[in-house]
Amino acid sequence: MNSNPPREIQSSTLSNGLIVVTERMPHVRSVSIGTWIPSGSRLERGEERGIAHFLEHMLFKGTHTRSAEDIARAVDSVGGHLDAFTSKELVSYNTKVLDEHLPIAWDILSDLILNPTFDATELEKEKSVILEELKMELDNPEYLVHELFVKNLWKGHGLGQPIIGTKQTIADFNREMLVDYHQRIYHPGNIVVTAAGNLEHDAIVNLVGASFANRSAGAKLPTPAKPKLQAPFILKQKRTQQAHLYIGAPSHPIAHETRFISYVLNTILGGGMSSRLFQNIRERQGLVYAVMSDLLLYRDSGAIAIYAGASAEALPKVISSVMEEFRDLKANPVPAEELHRAKEHLKGSLMLSLESTNSRMTNLARQQVFFGRFFSMDEMIENIEAVTAAQVQSLANESFLSEKLALTVLGKVDGLALDRALLNC
Repeated sequence: MNSNPPREIQSSTLSNGLIVVTERMPHVRSVSIGTWIPSGSRLERGEERGIAHFLEHMLFKGTHTRSAEDIARAVDSVGGHLDAFTSKELVSYNTKVLDEHLPIAWDILSDLILNPTFDATELEKEKSVILEELKMELDNPEYLVHELFVKNLWKGHGLGQPIIGTKQTIADFNREMLVDYHQRIYHPGNIVVTAAGNLEHDAIVNLVGASFANRSAGAKLPTPAKPKLQAPFILKQKRTQQAHLYIGAPSHPIAHETRFISYVLNTILGGGMSSRLFQNIRERQGLVYAVMSDLLLYRDSGAIAIYAGASAEALPKVISSVMEEFRDLKANPVPAEELHRAKEHLKGSLMLSLESTNSRMTNLARQQVFFGRFFSMDEMIENIEAVTAAQVQSLANESFLSEKLALTVLGKVDGLALDRALLNC
């Protein structure tokens, strides 16, 4: 298998450790460029829960040379888009502009990263904003059941903590904490810059290098503690119109050699409208409106998670139907036509997801951070095609074990006959 990067992709490492990766797409007129810090929320200390997300907000509130309004106007004036997000293992600040406006866009982006003021007045206002965001999330039962599920699946570990933090930690944030966190984490040695679009690699390296020229590599991020996946059985009473359910099973980390088998298994199980869960539980039995499966994959842990929303009375039947699908995947090889359909679905989704400069930029970051190498489209398609029915069946037998299954239910569960015996696969 070819391990060389596609020729359109180039990578350079600056003297201070900052990594620059680009992908040239000469047929477009835009460029997407982003800075990536591979920390995310999982590395936060107890009193810092939510600080990575809070700091992401605060970086848009002004630098030593630009106010928040200046930042917004500068990006709008060139028709660009400026965005950011925080996940469990990554924080991203990125922008997309016409190629001719890249220098000003990068100047703004790097200014946010390097020169935030953390104004005390803005900090207090942003606390109110994020507390409102938290209230909005807590009013959403799908958010609540997901957070309850992961909290107990990775109990006592950073992966199980909410990215947004808690009411108490958000209220306790102060300028000193933000400055300390920024100085501790936001070093060139911890930063990856990726860009995709109508660009020249050397020009991007020069642009990035000029901004970070006087910054030292800094201390490396600490090695995160490896989590242990739990198998809780959680029933949480809440007055909702629907009961919300998660069932979790172990999976492998994001860069594991079996990941393409996991993708195919997930697609077959609950990855689309033709998936087994959707066709059986929604279409044939009419028990739910929404049912799906997803992979929660991190650098050192992973899970496959099944979500469904149903009436509380239907929950036992929904759970038993999921177990039936687990048992069938373990006992019988996936039919050739179904396996082919799942592979075509995956290939189509992959190719469609990488059509924009922004998605290519994001893909470069994920591959650099989690894999340390770059995969061509052809290589990824070859890996999907290579998955066999026997491999899918073997992985199902490895993952779907009754004693390793986790269940979380949120809704009107009082009086329902729900116990761990239902998780029999």
